[in-house]
This record gives sequence, structure tokens and C-alpha cells, in this order.
Amino acid sequence: MKKILDCIADAIKPAFTANGYDESYAKVTLSNRPDLCEYQCNGAMAAAKAYKKKPIDIANDVAGWIEKSPDRGMFSQITAVMPGFINMRLSQEYLADYLHAMDTEPKYGLEETGSGETVIVDYGGANVAKPLHVGHLRSAIIGESIKRLGRFLGYNMIGDVHLGDWGLQMGLIIEELRDREPDLIYFDPDCSGPYPEKPPFTIGQLEDIYPAASSKAKEDENFKARAQEATLQLQNGYEPYRAVWQHIMNVSLADLKKNYKSLEVTFDLWKGESDAQEYIPGLIEDLQKKGLAYESQGALVVDVAKEGDSKELPPCIIRKSDGAALYATSDLGTILDREKTYAPAKYIYITDKRQELHFIQVFRVAKKAGYVSEDTPMVHLMFGTMNGKDGKPFKTREGGVMRLENLVAEINDAVYDRIMENRTVSDEEARKTAGIIGLAALKYGDLSNQASKDYVFDMERFISFEGNTGPYILYTIVRIKSILSKYESMGEKLPENARVLAAASEAEKNLMLQLTKYHEVIESSFQETAPHKICQFIYELSDVFNKFYNNTMILKEEDKARQAGYIKLITLTKGVLETCIDLLGFAAPERM
Repeated sequence: MKKILDCIADAIKPAFTANGYDESYAKVTLSNRPDLCEYQCNGAMAAAKAYKKKPIDIANDVAGWIEKSPDRGMFSQITAVMPGFINMRLSQEYLADYLHAMDTEPKYGLEETGSGETVIVDYGGANVAKPLHVGHLRSAIIGESIKRLGRFLGYNMIGDVHLGDWGLQMGLIIEELRDREPDLIYFDPDCSGPYPEKPPFTIGQLEDIYPAASSKAKEDENFKARAQEATLQLQNGYEPYRAVWQHIMNVSLADLKKNYKSLEVTFDLWKGESDAQEYIPGLIEDLQKKGLAYESQGALVVDVAKEGDSKELPPCIIRKSDGAALYATSDLGTILDREKTYAPAKYIYITDKRQELHFIQVFRVAKKAGYVSEDTPMVHLMFGTMNGKDGKPFKTREGGVMRLENLVAEINDAVYDRIMENRTVSDEEARKTAGIIGLAALKYGDLSNQASKDYVFDMERFISFEGNTGPYILYTIVRIKSILSKYESMGEKLPENARVLAAASEAEKNLMLQLTKYHEVIESSFQETAPHKICQFIYELSDVFNKFYNNTMILKEEDKARQAGYIKLITLTKGVLETCIDLLGFAAPERM
């Protein structure tokens, strides 16, 4: 079904054309002065110059025509005001009809604009052999929400974790493992396999090996050189190192999947930089043949600067002087793989803003070389930092980087403690409910901020049941569930012809008006890769619902038809809220 703004615009277009004005001026927006009107058209202001008339005269022409038109019943008020605004309020009857249509349509009337187009969402970005930490949180939950949004709109969304599994950290692990256990078969030059199926380390040992190796490389140039050589041998297919690498992958993936699952984050593809390797030799050769890649100080580079750039952009390095591939080479190889396998209509990459230059370079090389067509959108959604209350990147009390599983456990424990302050449920149910609310608090606390901005992680605020928080949204849903349950327990049953009725109060109309924003919010949140818009919408929806609830005796209403209308309205509210939180990646408990 059409968005409410489009419906209003369609109603006033004939008023413009009947008076000799182009219908393109019939654009409608939400009013920023709800005390004066609900919707506004400023087209008369723009048309005044084109038609050499006063804006107020054009506005009067339009408003006067609508007063006599068949669409007049859509509005309870339509007036022209100085200097040329057209102010509108919807009639309660039209609004009730619109919500009834929403209530009877799949997805509440949301149009599936995706048409099955394939969109690749590259998010997660975990490195194997390292535990997930708080720095991985934003990419995972923003990406998951974008993927869910696109899928809900009918796009063929393909989420790829794109693992860091092929860089220097692999060589560091191999050489540290050699130093610790030199007698392992992988380091015997006379052995050609087969190699053991059982890994020579556990996930705990592996997570100790990498940081130790990383620290050693900073102090020992010889060790660093060995690690670089081991990385190059691995990338060139040296079988013993490939066997160690496979062990690293198997052990790491099991742990990563467990931790992502705790965040309700899933991926369609578990590919990594290593999957791009088969494309890299041909990629480098092709860039050279096309005259795009050239040698500079021993490295192979491609110029990406364009006339009109606001700042100087260095060339993109495709191959280092020692012959090793880089992050950019791997990303270009991955693009070739994705084009061959999926031919996506759009790419969305979600990483922190420190990688801005990298993706400008990669996208420009991909389009310059013709690997991706010029009109294919390649979006880099850059997110800011999650900071502590001191304004610095979030750390543990000891000053280290916090593991993601520990952060999840801490927030769940804090919610559990709050639930147990007024214990009315069993310990088991409290723990289960705390997990649901904790995830909502964590995800909403992040997603409610514009992705590009830094934000402060404030656990006390995030787990609050009041204000713009995840628990407040869940509390609203649970409150509606409770009302519906009590309605049934009273022996009441909705008549088959029950529907949302014309609003009987300002609080009820405000709730209805907020619900009509649903279609616009879902569409724009995906198109602008902005889940925070959904958060703002459901916070405002929860707010107007609670005001309606506090001003309306729903269960004590004696007019049964009116009561049934209330029940239909709050059921629709619950459905829209539940749809939105699912798109954000969390759910509501049955009670709180």
C-alpha cells in the first residue's frame, strides 16, 4: 500500500494541475509544528517564482480547490497560511481507514521494493585465532540489522563475515607454534604428510599464541622476518603451513559461530581473504595489461585520484615489493568472486571509519578496471567508536580490550540483578528473561545512535526500563501483551468485523498518526543504511502508546465496539513494534 505522505500528495496534485500549476510542486512533508498542523505542503513557495505569483495566492488556489473536491473528506482541516504554506490535518475517519488497511495487509502494507535484487553485505570482519572483542560489536549488529531490513523489503541479501584469515597473523602463529613445539610434524622438512586431523592446540591455547607472537614481533626483527616469510609460503601453497592454517580455521570458526550466535547474528557466507587467492594472479595480470597497474618503489600500484577530489588520494598498492598480496588485493579478488557468483546489484561494507581510505581506493580500482559497473552502488557504512564514560575507547577495568562474551555476560548479569530486586519469577525464568532484555539493551544502545558517530557505553542507562532504551521498548510490548491477555481472560472475544475506529481522543489520534510513519521509516532506514531511524520511530511509538494507555480505560470501556477498536489498535501497535525489533535483531519476552 502507498505511504501516507504519497496518499496525501496524490490527493492534492489535482488541485495544483486544475489551477494550472505543475503537480511536481505537490510535495508533502510531516509538519515540524504539530501544534499548527500534522502535514505541510510548501510547493506554493517554490511555484511562486516559476509562475510569477505570490506564494499565498497559489496556496489559496490549491486549498480552495480541495475544499470543493471529492478528497475533502480526507482532511479535517486544510488551510493556506502566510507566506504560502498549505497546512493539513487528516480526518479521524480517513486515518482509521488507513490503519484498517495496514492491519489487513501482509507486512502491514509495506511494499517489497527489492524485487529480488542481490545485495552483498560485508560485515563482521572477525580475525581468526583472535577472540571477538568489543571492537567487533558494532559491525556485527549494524550489519545484521541492515541485512534483515533488506530481506524484509524483498532484496536477496547475502551476508558475508569476510574473515581475516590470510594475513601476517597466520605467519606469526606458525612461527610462535614452531618456537613452542619445534618437534611438530609441520616443521619437519623431511615430512610430506599426511598431517594429523586433530589440531595441535585448543581455542584457549590459540588465543594465547597470537598475542604472544604479536608482542614478540614488535621486539624481535628476526622473528618478524620469519613470520613474514611463513606468511608468504602459506600464500604460495606450502602444504605443511596450509595444514596448520586449516587447524586454525577449524578451531576458530567453532568459537566465532558460538559467540555470534549469542548476539543473534548470522552469516550466509563464512568466506575469508583466503577465498580470494585464486583470483589474485589473474587480477594482477589484468590490471597490468589494462595499463592501470605500474611499479613504484618496487611495489605495484594503481592510481585512484580523480579530478575534483577534495583531498589527495595515494595510489592503491596491489602488490608489495616482496611479492606479497595486501588487504586491498584480497578485497579486489573477493569482488571478482562475488561478481562471478552473485552479480550483486549493490555492495554494502560495514567497518569502522579508520578504513575509509582503504575502501575509497578499492571501490575506485574495481570500477576503473571494469570489475564492477559504474552504476552499481558500493556503500561503505563507517561506524564510530564505542567509548567508556571517560570518552576513550571502551576498556575493561584493568585497561585491556574487553572480550565480547564478557560484555554480554556483564550486561545480562546487571539485568538479572535488576529483575531480582522485585523477584516475582523463578531464578530460571529470571535468567532467561535477563538474556533477552540484556541483548535488547546492548543492541538498542548501539543501534539507536547514528552509526557514523562515537557513543558512550553506559550500562546503567542502557538497562533502564525508562527513557530511550531497549528495555523500555520491550516493556511497552509486554504491557500490550498483558492487556490483550486480560481482555481474553475477561471472556471477551473480538467480533469478526472488529476494526480500528476513528480516534475518540487526541492521545488516540497521536498513536494512529505515529503508526502511519511505519512504511516510510522502514524504507528510508534501509536506503540510507540507518537503523537508528527505526529506533527513533519505535521509541516515539512506545511513548505515544503509553500516553494513550494512561489516558484511556481500555479494559473498563463499556462501549464494546469502542473497546474492540482499542484492542485492534493496540494489537496493531504491538505487531509493528515486534516487527521493528526483529529488524533490529532482538525480541521481547512474555513478561518482565
